[in-house]
Amino acid sequence: MFVGHAALAFGVAALAARALGRDRETALLVGVVAGAFATVPDVDVLFALPGLAAAVGSSPLAMADAFWTSSTLVHRTITHSLVVAVPAATAFALWPAGRRAWLVAGGLVLTLLGVALVASGPLGAAVAAAFCLAGLAVGGWAARRGLGWRLTGATALFGLVSHPFGDVFTGTVPAFLYPLDLTLLQGRIAPFGDATLNLLLAFGVELACLWLGVLVFLWLTDRDVASQLAPRATVGAAYAVAILVVPAPTLDLSYPFVLSVLAVGVVGATPRLDDGLSLPGAVPAAVTGLTAVTLAGVAYLLAYLFLGAGALLA
Repeated sequence: MFVGHAALAFGVAALAARALGRDRETALLVGVVAGAFATVPDVDVLFALPGLAAAVGSSPLAMADAFWTSSTLVHRTITHSLVVAVPAATAFALWPAGRRAWLVAGGLVLTLLGVALVASGPLGAAVAAAFCLAGLAVGGWAARRGLGWRLTGATALFGLVSHPFGDVFTGTVPAFLYPLDLTLLQGRIAPFGDATLNLLLAFGVELACLWLGVLVFLWLTDRDVASQLAPRATVGAAYAVAILVVPAPTLDLSYPFVLSVLAVGVVGATPRLDDGLSLPGAVPAAVTGLTAVTLAGVAYLLAYLFLGAGALLA
């Protein structure tokens, strides 16, 4: 969901900025900053790298399992807290805004580190430090691009707050109210009795977030989907045959499906990369690739349902 977090925050923030009367260029900047802030919470996955390193040499699935097992020690705690998001966003916005503001930001950061140390020990404090450094870096970049501290603060808050809600379909439920001993959501959203349908639901949510970001970007830059889309995107429909060779994806066995369906996107995008890696070439490649992946996901879902594998409801 890493890219989906950024795309969702970008799309919503850019639309909001435009609706509030900001020009297109400013709306794009607000969206990019919001998207950057929305990725900051996932800096905690860096602390799972030792677990991945220990599994190097084993099978790809074993390595992936080791990575995510290690990540559960610190992932989706302080970095995904709605309670922490408010002081964190304030600190990220204030620290480039002058000496007095810097002192306030520094005090907030030290408070967050102290809370993490008390609540989660040295490892928690280390995660909080990485989280704060990443957020301060984004805040500094926004300031250098001319975004005022108030707008940066609002953008940071939205990015941080929107992130954990995108994680309610996969993995461990975020600690929304960390460090409070309160539970906002008991378990991830899984409305179907069939594990594969729940995984495909999460995949669909990710695609919806990506499409929101792409469509908003196209609108703000005066582009339309048709002009950016290549017919080769229809290759995605052929992914229906994957039902015969790719194991039914679940949260415990998602990688064969995810990697193969992304490969379809690469195939669909490749012809549009003739213009190079510049924006004129990257935009049609992204639109074509995303369309191919979307068609692949829909084709796989229809094939799965047609073959009668699993029940729709619990």
